[in-house]
Parts: sequence; C-alpha cells; structure tokens
Amino acid sequence: MLDAILWGAVQGLTEFLPISSSGHLVLVPALLGREVPDLTTVAMLHLGTLVAVLAYYRSDLARMARFDRPARRMITIIGIGTVPAVILGLAFESKLDELTERPTAVAVMLIVTGVILLATMLLRPGHKTAEDLSPKDAGIIGLAQSFALIPGVSRSGMTISAGLARGLEPVESARFAFLLGIPVIAAAGLLSVIRAISDGSGITVSTIVGMVVAAVVGYWAIAFLIRVLAKVGLAPFGVYCIAAGALGVIIL
Repeated sequence: MLDAILWGAVQGLTEFLPISSSGHLVLVPALLGREVPDLTTVAMLHLGTLVAVLAYYRSDLARMARFDRPARRMITIIGIGTVPAVILGLAFESKLDELTERPTAVAVMLIVTGVILLATMLLRPGHKTAEDLSPKDAGIIGLAQSFALIPGVSRSGMTISAGLARGLEPVESARFAFLLGIPVIAAAGLLSVIRAISDGSGITVSTIVGMVVAAVVGYWAIAFLIRVLAKVGLAPFGVYCIAAGALGVIIL
C-alpha cells in the first residue's frame, strides 16, 4: 500500500510538473532500491493523471464538446499536434522501452530536459493564446512532445517550452500543452491496461489507491505549475532537473 501511495504521488507530481514522470518512475525505484512499478500499477497511475487533467480543464473540454467552429478548430489543432507522438511512438516503442532499464541514460536525459527548460529564459515573452496557434505551430509543439517518449525527457517541459518558442503566453502554453497531452495520456493508460490484462495482472485495492493519489496530486501539480509559470517561468524546474539528473548519474 505504501508503495502504491509513493508511486501515485510521484506520477501525479511528475506527469504535470516539467520534470519527467517516466524518468522519475525509473530513477526513484533505482535510488530507493525498490522494484519498478508493475504494468497494472502503471496503467492505474496513467488513468489517475488522466482524471486530473480532465477535471482541471473541464471548462475547455465542455467548450470543445459544443463542436462549433472554434471547437472544431481547437480539436483539429490538438489532433495535428498528437500525430508526431503517435507515429514515432509506434516506430520506436521497443527501443524506447529498453531505455527504462538504463537508469544512468535516463538521468542524462533529465539533465538535457533541465538545459532546455533553462534555455526558455532567453525567449521573448509571447502574447498568443492557444486559439491563435496555426497548424504549423501545433505540428512543431507536437514534434517536441514526441521527444518525451524518451524516458527522462519531460512531456510537459518539452511542449510548454515549444509553445513559448512559438509565441504563446506562459499560462496559455501550459494550457495547450495539457490539452494536447490528453490523447497521449489516455493512449498510454489504455496501452498499459491492455498489457496488464494480457499479462494476467489484476486490479487490487493498492493499485486503486495509487490511481486516486495520482489524480489528487496531479490536479494540485497542474495548479501549482500554472502559478509558478505566471511568476517565474520554467527556470526552477530546469535547475531541479539538472540537479536530480546529476545525482542520478553520480549514484547510479
């Protein structure tokens, strides 16, 4: 049960804070000498974070559900941004899975994430909203999202950074990043569920607890990130990623 609570907290925090959930689910067990969460736990954790982002951006989802012209455009933009991750994920799935068995490599990619987050300090502040994005903008942000398929690279970090580079206002960049992440998080959760079922694993009370913890912590993490972005940007998370990655390289 304690492990389920731990993994739920780790997943909820790191899925939305730009510090790499995949990286932490590899590095934290390695540093603590614990087993990596099993398929069923991973599946439930993904579902928990999906609940968090659906709840936080429920107003945006309700507007898109109207399916009027602005809604159809936003859905199209999100669809375009999702394509790169789907294509690259299917093409390199087996090779990417191998990286989860190499904690040191994951730690190095966490450092890379930190450098990219710090680099956003060099960008001029943008004023665009998510509704102002062009298909080209969506494709570029989606390509950045696909790099997060590499364990240790933060999905939210890459998409928010790319959004800032395309002129989005910081909070709007996070908003689009999380809306764009919904199909990817849902797909990851569904894939994990299918794998868990095929592996013969069952859902237990502890996995449900982990899912609930991931949902609650994830919702809080989104709100916290929005506040930090509005005040100081991504720099604090960049410093953390570099420090955590360096610690992983030294210890592992």
